[in-house]
Amino acid sequence: MKKIRVALIGSPNVGKSTIYNALTNNHEHTGNWAGKTVENVSSECVFEGVNYTIFDLPGTYSLISKSKEEMVATDFIFKGNFDVAVVVCDATSLEKGINLVVQVQEMSKKVVVALNLWDEALKKGINIDVKLLEKNLGCPVVVTSARKKEGLEELLKAIEEVKENDYIDINYGILNKEIEKVEEEIKNYDGNKRWVALRILEGNKHYLDLFRKRKILDIGLKTKEAKEALENVDIPLEIVINMHKMAKLKLKNVVSYKNKDYDLKTRKIDKILTSKIWGIPIMLGMLLILFYITIVGANYPSDLLFKFFASLEPGLTKILDFILVPPFLREMLVNGVYKTLYWVVSVMMPPMMIFFPLFTFLEDLGVLPRIAFNMDKAFSKCNACGKQALTMCMGIGCNAVGVTGARIIDSKYERYIAIITNAFMPCNGKFPTLIAIITMFFVGLNKTMGSFICALILTGFILLGILFTFLVSFILAKTVFRGEATSFTLELPPYRKPNIFQVIVSSVKNRAIFVLQRAIKVAIFAGALIWVVANVKVGGVTIMNYLIKFFNPVGVMLGVDGVVILSLILGFPANEIVIPALLMSYLKTSSLVDMQNMVELKNILVLNGWTVKFALSFLALMMFHYPCSTTMLTIKKETGSNFYTFLAFIIPLVVGIILAIGINIIL
Repeated sequence: MKKIRVALIGSPNVGKSTIYNALTNNHEHTGNWAGKTVENVSSECVFEGVNYTIFDLPGTYSLISKSKEEMVATDFIFKGNFDVAVVVCDATSLEKGINLVVQVQEMSKKVVVALNLWDEALKKGINIDVKLLEKNLGCPVVVTSARKKEGLEELLKAIEEVKENDYIDINYGILNKEIEKVEEEIKNYDGNKRWVALRILEGNKHYLDLFRKRKILDIGLKTKEAKEALENVDIPLEIVINMHKMAKLKLKNVVSYKNKDYDLKTRKIDKILTSKIWGIPIMLGMLLILFYITIVGANYPSDLLFKFFASLEPGLTKILDFILVPPFLREMLVNGVYKTLYWVVSVMMPPMMIFFPLFTFLEDLGVLPRIAFNMDKAFSKCNACGKQALTMCMGIGCNAVGVTGARIIDSKYERYIAIITNAFMPCNGKFPTLIAIITMFFVGLNKTMGSFICALILTGFILLGILFTFLVSFILAKTVFRGEATSFTLELPPYRKPNIFQVIVSSVKNRAIFVLQRAIKVAIFAGALIWVVANVKVGGVTIMNYLIKFFNPVGVMLGVDGVVILSLILGFPANEIVIPALLMSYLKTSSLVDMQNMVELKNILVLNGWTVKFALSFLALMMFHYPCSTTMLTIKKETGSNFYTFLAFIIPLVVGIILAIGINIIL
């Protein structure tokens, strides 16, 4: 069977991953903002006897970039480990993608252009002369509507045709002599000389440094000779200008509009959502509604899951007895591992199944890029990157996801600032505990208004987290990560009607289940550890009691007690088990305690010295402490640094301690 390797590349919001999903029947999550596909993913499809291996590259506006995610795309194209490159462009905004088309053509003669969102272009009265565009580009152009799976067969046929034929080289006219001159200087370089020569002529610092330092370019010259060769190369501004002009000429007489005000409705909505007056309040209102729906909707399914898993406990015990599992191990597996597991699942799953689809809906609708736009100015004043707002949004769902999402930030140091401060956003694992304590001690147990007020207070905590994110980002930018701030491209994509089925499937599969799987893995270890601490005795006293006594002076200083400190430590693998660990310690049981009744739970806490002041100190520590173990491992992987991982651990913890001490002294 004939095999063709296809590189699928395009800027964010053009439907590149939607084409990938439609061709391969995969379900990579596609969002309406930058940074969704951070690493290459690949899959296969078979059509008319041809096996296509399709690589979905990270979204990028240009192949001349420094961001981690965009360099992944550049490196893949640069190395040429593919047969045909498909450049996906937005038919409603073709001028935004034409530079990327030309840049890919500079590296490969085998290029196909996919004009996606063709149906939207027709609705908006945008006419594109496809034949003329093909002539100007010198490569096939195929119109597609990926969501409707239209034009995909034609796209595959064009890919096969291009694989068998070489297309014309780009003619740079007066630039050809300059290009040849630089190509001669790097004649011994085994790679794409044309691409490197063009970047050097543009004065691109990245390639100039590579050329001078010979880190990658094996040009066969001594360092001194290489430097002298470069000094003899003129880098006039006209070269850069002519290259952009050449790209624009490709679109001459290609695009026409029936109605030039086709995007008037979008501009009117943006005028409100990005308004200096209304933008932030509307954003907070959306956040409030999101939390309210999550809080109210998660209660009932959570109760049902608790009851279901609890009903399985006697049967599990009988099975372990039947297969002659030793009593010690049986107790650890049932009362330690199993109880911890089903507490984590029962607490985490319902809110995630509500929160993540709603969050994904806002992404696909096009709202989140507007939130980032509104917060960009504040981040700029903190000497941080505006894209950090996007990673904060991801962190609300899961801090580990927010950490990996920081790859969209160009500057390494600004990326590290975003990673270190992401823990200031409470993750999904903290929400149930925050909600429970807020409800019991600050709202009351009246369900009619309680859920709304709880959501309001929770939104206030989010704002406090944002405030500390700004403050710590500013301090880090001025101290540890002193350096130049970078610019970035933040596109405000058109509003699109999300596909509800796709939103649910992608958010549940790629977010909720993904996070839940990791939580289950750490919960297994945590359950075993908690059971050992609660049951193993030294001198007739459990390890847990020794630890509570040891941590009690620290707890008193922070306005809480040793039980709270120990529970927060035991919650390092998963924040969801803090409350059950608290109850286990207070009730002096040998296993985690399921306490679904808020009245009973509050009574237990009050009997053990909890007051409004105590609860407030606990909330400060719960909101601001070190990230969970999964996030810490992710930070280590992303930064490759023990020092930066330590900063990510200690900074939020110090903030929480300072707040708790302040509350204890002032109140």
